Amino acid sequence: MSEWKVICRVDDIPVLGSRRVARAAGLDVAVFRNDRDEVFALLDRCPHKGGPLSQGIVFGTSVACPLHNWTIGLDSGCAKAPDEGCTPRFAVKVEDGVVSLDATELASHATDLTRPVAGPARRSTACA
Repeated sequence: MSEWKVICRVDDIPVLGSRRVARAAGLDVAVFRNDRDEVFALLDRCPHKGGPLSQGIVFGTSVACPLHNWTIGLDSGCAKAPDEGCTPRFAVKVEDGVVSLDATELASHATDLTRPVAGPARRSTACA
């Protein structure tokens, strides 16, 4: 039996928007709401280059990554063809307008994944 952690009310998530849920370990979880008041939760990391999906544009049951416009299915976490790759999803329960996530998943699911970090910029030795 799952233990559920109350996150917020559905109305606290903007229509066609998201909220981030911080975790003690691992990346944040993005909780999305579409225009039909359906709620989804994914790791806040695009499978392509690690972009923050919580900052993307929500449409239907998808979100567009803000970095390179990859379309990620909110119900599956997977990129739409021709792109490939998936980001972990999290179980969501909505009851009487209250959004909850599985507490065990929040504490343990995908805690080893990180966001890619860009390296230092190279400095040119040539004079301009």
